[in-house]
Order: sequence, then C-alpha cells, then structure tokens
Amino acid sequence: MLDALERPTALPSATDAELARAASRTLASLYKSEPLEVSLSDGQKLTLPKAAIELLSHVLTEMSRGNAVTLIPIHAELTTQEAANLLNVSRPYLIRLLNQGKIPFAKVGTHRRINFSDLETYRRNFAEERDAAMQNLADEAQEMGLGY
Repeated sequence: MLDALERPTALPSATDAELARAASRTLASLYKSEPLEVSLSDGQKLTLPKAAIELLSHVLTEMSRGNAVTLIPIHAELTTQEAANLLNVSRPYLIRLLNQGKIPFAKVGTHRRINFSDLETYRRNFAEERDAAMQNLADEAQEMGLGY
C-alpha cells in the first residue's frame, strides 16, 4: 500500500500542460453544474458526477500551469513528516502544534498519525485567521491614511 504522499505524481511536460489547458477550457464550456455525459471513441457513454467534474477541472487547471498534482483521500493517515511537508513547516514545528492540541492525532505504537481531514481543517482555519489579520492591518493602515 502506498503512503499518502507516495501516490503517482508527475510534473507535466509542456505538451501535457497545453493539452490540459485545452481540455480545461472545453470542460468549462460544457459544464453547467450537473452531471456531464461524455461519448467515448468506442461508442460507450460515460457520465461524470458534478464533484468529479469540479475536481477534474481543478486538476487540469493546475496541470496547465505546469504544476504536478497528487490526489490524497480525505481519510488518509499521514506521518508527521508528510503532514509537515503539506503545511510547508518543519517536523519539529508540526510536533509542537500536535502537542498543543491544535491538530488532532492518534498514536500508533510510538508514531503519531494525522488524518488528512484534520490537517486540512487546521490549514483552512489558519488561512482564514491569517487573511483576517491581514485585512485588519490593511483597515488600520487606511484609517491612518498610510495609503495601503
């Protein structure tokens, strides 16, 4: 079984990025927030659910920008190093967050495991707090006439 972050990931080539860009545009023009029926070359029909279309659109957009994409199941359990890598922080800093109770975790023997969904909740909350703090600073700068 592959670890959560060892799933196949490939950096798209320039050709892949261009194909992804064209596919993303086509998908966006066809998608109307309902399941999408696609005819395959062998005559079969494939119906894509709304959630899959949104995800595919996001994947194609990232690939068109030359970014690699990896899908991680929401139920995945991450090691502390994998979680630190996803948050772009050091492992010791992540351990501090875990010990402070800011991110839930479970112990498997002597190893900590973090649910991806818990990590994503922390990341989202932290981003909201950061954005609110930046907005407060911008508001104060406006009130003081600093031109920001």
